[in-house]
Amino acid sequence: MMEDKKLIEVQHLKQYFPVNGEKLFEKKVVKAVDDVSFYINKGETLGLVGESGCGKTTAGRTLLRLYEPTGGKIIYDGTDITHVNMLPYRRKMQIVFQDPYASLDPRMTVGDIVGEAIDIHHLAANKNERRDRIVELLSLVGLNTEHANRYPHEFSGGQRQRVGIARALAVNPEFIVCDEPISALDVSIQAQVVNMFEELQERMGLTYLFIAHNLSVVKHISNRIGVMYLGKLVELADSYELTFNSVHPYTRSLISAIPVADPETSRNTQRIVLEGDVPSPVNPPSGCRFRTRCPYADERCAAEEPKFKEISSGHFAACHHLDRVK
Repeated sequence: MMEDKKLIEVQHLKQYFPVNGEKLFEKKVVKAVDDVSFYINKGETLGLVGESGCGKTTAGRTLLRLYEPTGGKIIYDGTDITHVNMLPYRRKMQIVFQDPYASLDPRMTVGDIVGEAIDIHHLAANKNERRDRIVELLSLVGLNTEHANRYPHEFSGGQRQRVGIARALAVNPEFIVCDEPISALDVSIQAQVVNMFEELQERMGLTYLFIAHNLSVVKHISNRIGVMYLGKLVELADSYELTFNSVHPYTRSLISAIPVADPETSRNTQRIVLEGDVPSPVNPPSGCRFRTRCPYADERCAAEEPKFKEISSGHFAACHHLDRVK
């Protein structure tokens, strides 16, 4: 059962990457994550959605300090971990990567891939205990004992992702960043993997940050959902509230793109198609970053950045024209 106790909190998180400008010695930065704040309660799943390149994966990796943050604070279970040695926290915080083809070492057997973390953190007293733990982890994700001696190239994408999940679970973590864990998988396998994440959460009391660009999947698995656009959080609310009472024009367009199973409803639902492309994160628009594609934009949107504020209990949004959005 979910407790209302914050496990993870990020405050004003920033992650800027330097890029070379067109002129010699010109230094520019990509503001991949720019002043983002949110928290995740123990046992909860927070979904993070947005188009490719909006900064959601960077936010997840920075939160784990796989990238050193440019600014802001990361608080884990009440402790500020922004500048501490992360080794003790690596046991508590894990990640499942997007691409199961790239994230597993092709020269290692599945048993060694899963066992590596057990070795690093000295979680097994001897070889037998290590082997039993690997077998237990593989069965937890729906693989069997024989799989331990095989190599990643002998598995399908769905099975490889299960190996990645077993590897993340090897250290008995409390928190897992699921970085688009199903986007590289066949649609038929996606539901299986999502259900497995839910069962593992129930069984082990896990807390997730679930990153995806498919809002219908996120809606299914998440307690709350945050929507990112070009490095900024634009809306954050309870899953039901965000799906049926979203207020930001960008969220509205994402929700209108979710396929509806009922043809009658589908015919009566209007798709909100956005104009133009996502601007470059090296040179984002002034004021509100969404204004170049927003039907409600005016001079104020160009001049002034909207504040990310609470508009009703637990529902946050950043827009100057919430009263006009239909």
